[in-house]
Amino acid sequence: MLSCKELVANSSDYLDKRLSLSRGLEVRLHLTICVNCRRFIKQMKISQAVYRKMPQTQDEGLDSLAQKLADAHRADQ
Repeated sequence: MLSCKELVANSSDYLDKRLSLSRGLEVRLHLTICVNCRRFIKQMKISQAVYRKMPQTQDEGLDSLAQKLADAHRADQ
């Protein structure tokens, strides 16, 4: 049986359906008995869904703002 630590290590592959049949079954078995890991996987699924809905292009304004903030922080020190 998988430990919680092993489940966490396999969670991304599990969610992406990249585990072997036997490892996938071990993960599913663990999830049937471990409420904390079920919560963890649910949170991971939500995080993936939010990430997929985020725009893929990076706003150049954010880079310049980050640079200005870093410069201001250095100047204050």
